[in-house]
Amino acid sequence: MQTGIEPAADVPAQALRQRLFDCRARTLHLIDGLSDADATVQSMDDASPAKWHLAHTTWFFEEFVLGPFVSGYRPADPRYRFLFNSYYEAVGPRHARPRRGLLTRPSIEEVVAYRRHIDDALSTLLVRESPRPALELVELGIQHEQQHQELLLTDLLHLFAQNPLRPVYRAASAEEAVAPPAAEPATWIDYDGGVVEVGHDGPGFAFDCETPRHRVALAPYALASCPVTIGEWCEFIADGGYREPRLWLADGWARVQAEGWQAPLYWDRRDGAWLQMTLSGERALDVQAPVSNVSYFEADAFARWRGARLPTEHEWEVAARAQPIAGNFASTGRYRPRAASHDAQAPLRQLYGDVWEWTASAFAPYPGFRVAEGAVGEYNGKFMCGQYVLRGGSCATPDGHLRATYRNFFYPHQRWQFSGVRLARDR
Repeated sequence: MQTGIEPAADVPAQALRQRLFDCRARTLHLIDGLSDADATVQSMDDASPAKWHLAHTTWFFEEFVLGPFVSGYRPADPRYRFLFNSYYEAVGPRHARPRRGLLTRPSIEEVVAYRRHIDDALSTLLVRESPRPALELVELGIQHEQQHQELLLTDLLHLFAQNPLRPVYRAASAEEAVAPPAAEPATWIDYDGGVVEVGHDGPGFAFDCETPRHRVALAPYALASCPVTIGEWCEFIADGGYREPRLWLADGWARVQAEGWQAPLYWDRRDGAWLQMTLSGERALDVQAPVSNVSYFEADAFARWRGARLPTEHEWEVAARAQPIAGNFASTGRYRPRAASHDAQAPLRQLYGDVWEWTASAFAPYPGFRVAEGAVGEYNGKFMCGQYVLRGGSCATPDGHLRATYRNFFYPHQRWQFSGVRLARDR
């Protein structure tokens, strides 16, 4: 079975075990301070309750690791196979996604107990020599849980944004109250293009959608040195960007009209000023920080307004290779984009972390892509239609989860993720 993981056989089981339980502990840390109600409610069909994220990531290990590789394994609760399957048709029927918020039972305590039960079984499995496919699937499960850690945070932000009390998930630090120095304006960084290889090159973990490595031809291009800021987006709004149909794709303009978009998600105008809902509660706009929570349609309209375009995912990837994978990730505990620092890595600032950057590329299979056999083959392949690729990670992405080849993907109207914009242009 091909899961996109190459080095598992060379990684000691003890090291993999440590990474697994570090990851599992991090997920539990994310629910510290949440009530059972906070963890149960579902704010929209695209989001899931925090409790469901905890249970589903546990079900993933039970279904794909323990069931196949532990002789005589008996499920912790056979009902959970129905409750916590996400979209794996090969596994069987499942509870409808829009109704996850109705699962008042099991309680959060029962879900945490379920996690402990599965963790004990995984620990027993990893203290003995395990077959390579089992280690591969443990690695996949770690990466899968890291994705859900980010989703847990973005879904919680959406939930709290529906509450008139504007709840605080994590209080802002005193350091965040200090205004940063004025940011330097963005510049254009040139790239020569040419025939280049893109996609995962073999060593290390990668999801199947990042493979196989292949060649593409790129014309000379330029990327903006930093993402579009909130201040720049305010100029777009003031210039009537949300009222000018000529800037918008037809489907995007239909969304603007139908849903009344006037600004990014989580912005609210009161007493003549914009406020933004964050995981630290409602705050004044930080005009130097990257704009976030915008859809592909909004990103594309802004680029047209600026006389630019969105980069292709391969333009982004080629530029990213030369830069370290460092930035404002979830480990900072900030959980929102921050203004670029003057000592940021050059030439491209905030390439990783802060906000996922929309690209102009559809999420489609690379030449030669093959879906893996079995249920795990449903992980990415069946979603390669109607979605666009984002690159670079966000302020909610766990450390160690990203690569230059990493492909995130969402539908063009979705904007509850920390999604932002980096402009490109032809040379």
